[in-house]
Amino acid sequence: MKLDSDTFLKRQGIRRLLKALDARDGTARFVGGAVRDLLLGVPHEDLDLATSLTPDEVIRRLEAKGIKAVPTGIDHGTITAVSSGTVVEVTTLRSDVSTDGRRATVTFTSDWSEDAGRRDFTINALYADPYSGELFDYFGGLADLEARTVRFIGEPLQRIAEDHLRILRYFRFHARYGCGDADVQALEACTARANDLMALSRERIADELLKLFALDDPTPTVRLMLERGILAPVLPEIENAARLEALVGAEQAAGIEPDPLRRFAALLPADPQLMERIAARLKLSNKARKRIASAADASLGSGPRALAYRLGTEGAVDRLLLAGQPDEAAAIKDWKPPRLPIGGGDLMVRGIPQGPEIARTLRRIEDAWEAAGFPKGKEFDRLVDAALA
Repeated sequence: MKLDSDTFLKRQGIRRLLKALDARDGTARFVGGAVRDLLLGVPHEDLDLATSLTPDEVIRRLEAKGIKAVPTGIDHGTITAVSSGTVVEVTTLRSDVSTDGRRATVTFTSDWSEDAGRRDFTINALYADPYSGELFDYFGGLADLEARTVRFIGEPLQRIAEDHLRILRYFRFHARYGCGDADVQALEACTARANDLMALSRERIADELLKLFALDDPTPTVRLMLERGILAPVLPEIENAARLEALVGAEQAAGIEPDPLRRFAALLPADPQLMERIAARLKLSNKARKRIASAADASLGSGPRALAYRLGTEGAVDRLLLAGQPDEAAAIKDWKPPRLPIGGGDLMVRGIPQGPEIARTLRRIEDAWEAAGFPKGKEFDRLVDAALA
């Protein structure tokens, strides 16, 4: 089996980069997600290169060819190359010196199998020659990929001890690539070490969970995680996945793309204040906090458009889908709420004195306009006349 590397070589930036690294001499190989996903025939935006060159040598060669080299993770051997608009992560082969579950100290190596041995899953340790497409599989990743099995490299408990986030990564990869039951050894190791998640930053936990929730249907995997108590140490508020399952069905019925924040809201208790506190605990952005707190409010107002006018279309779609109203959500998903076609200056021209009465009158007009379905032209004028009478 070979990789159809022409998919990448069609891009000028990739060709320039490979030439600068002398990749025809075997100094660089595609690795990880790009190889895995191309073999599966699924889209993959990120492109990673592993190289036997040292980070300093990578920078020297790239800059000599006019390619921007950004030392984004130079302590761990990673250089971000920007070549003719194409962004590629170039990482020197590594082996771990020490790990503590959150970060690793590495040393550089020229041994490809040693680099593969420090990766998490067998399907992530596939390398491909960028020109010939020849595949290099050190741990049975191709067989696991064919069987749609996600399996740790080596001893699962050791992999998890090196980086506790691999517990959550395992379930995300199982949700996306797995077929059938989870690997028994992996599942037992993740269950045994679930408390290790408490040592991680809440930002890393949130980032990984939102990636999981963004998949087509994470419900079966989330159920498995709840059965095994995986989330209990960091999110004890999540008790079941019934609302998530209903939401996924509503999204599909409405033809609306999955949204990880909306799905997160479906897993949490429908309590706006509690939901906002959980979002703050996970260090989500202020915008994300407000959104999931709003989604927890079950009130739907006087109709889908009125709801969208008050909350914004995104917020209205969230509430409607969570309320099990996919048809109403589909009807407004592309609707842009209008602006009230009158302002305080217009009212002053019509004799309303400057001051609090302006705001009160505008509110009466807005409420009537919303209730009437946002009319325009003469119909709106009559509405204004009635409010001023």
